[in-house]
Amino acid sequence: MIIKIENRCSDYNSYRAARVKSLFNAETGCNWDHTAELPIENFDWKIGLIVGPSGSGKTSIGSRIFQKPIYDLYAGWDIDKPIVDCIAPDNDFNAVTGALSAVGLGDVPAWLRPFDILSNGEKFRAGLARLVCEQPAQAVVDEFTSVIDRQIAKIGAQAFGKAWQRGTGQVVLLSCHYDIIEWLQPDWVYDTAEARFYTRDCLRQRPTIELQIYKVKGSAFRHFKPHYYLDLPHPVAAEYFVGIIGNEPVCHIAVCPLFTAKAYRATRLVVMPEWQGAGIGMRFLNTIGQYHLDGRGRCGYKLPTFFHTSHPQLCMALRRSDKWMQTGAQLYGDNKVKSALSLKRSRDKKNISNRASTGYGGHFRAVQAFKYIGNDN
Repeated sequence: MIIKIENRCSDYNSYRAARVKSLFNAETGCNWDHTAELPIENFDWKIGLIVGPSGSGKTSIGSRIFQKPIYDLYAGWDIDKPIVDCIAPDNDFNAVTGALSAVGLGDVPAWLRPFDILSNGEKFRAGLARLVCEQPAQAVVDEFTSVIDRQIAKIGAQAFGKAWQRGTGQVVLLSCHYDIIEWLQPDWVYDTAEARFYTRDCLRQRPTIELQIYKVKGSAFRHFKPHYYLDLPHPVAAEYFVGIIGNEPVCHIAVCPLFTAKAYRATRLVVMPEWQGAGIGMRFLNTIGQYHLDGRGRCGYKLPTFFHTSHPQLCMALRRSDKWMQTGAQLYGDNKVKSALSLKRSRDKKNISNRASTGYGGHFRAVQAFKYIGNDN
């Protein structure tokens, strides 16, 4: 495919235009030509990237590839509805939440916010989730990762690349940032600065992420609490672990002894939003589970770790893993009445005058339970 760009406009003769021409020896600024050779017709591909500095013709080239309007990640959102209702409203709920998690927006409270109050990084990932759900046969996305910080851009590019490769459509991404290339791993790249085309075979492998895990005090959870979607008291007798990448804390978990069941229980798993979608959560959870199975946890017992979650995509990931076994599923919330009656009987037995009718439970989360069985099972 050869794309010829010939941009033409009027040659202005104003005083300032004439003065600029005389000062900088610029005879004309009205014409711009570029020819791009993109040999993409004869091989299967799903992701293409056009990269280069601003003003080098990326948008002009991208708009010619499919002869379709450029897809806008930030347009068409209903500001009176949460994003979970705006993305593919006629699709399956699990498909929508799956797309949000797949592009790294697994922060559940963000699903319940309108698009216009999300952060720039959340807006970018929400737009990618909508694109993944709609899965058009062909799409072009301009300013890919341009409005977000570079850490979110790289992890977001990786998450989107993995999610899009599972579909069948073709997407061309336009970006002025070269730092996303190895993270995205596109099938082909066209560099407008050098007029150079190359395929994935010429790319370096995706950078590795080194995760270091430390045991910390329970007070460390305050840094992660805004991204934890439950409001629960501190777990009893828990040990706390934090995952660090570089000098940045990126994930958290607490582990409690559950020795009456000959096990440990992991809770409060949080992965910071800018690191979601890179597989860090499962890697962190597996490491903590193996740590306790090897007898390195409290009291040195070699016991499995139980983990409960209601996050649909995390449940699916745990079911797919050969390191975890599902042990239970509760598809509705606990009823407080049973707990309240039990407390009342205990008070009556001890002749306690307090007749409060409260009880524990009463939530409506569909909680699923899993047990870590380790590397050797």
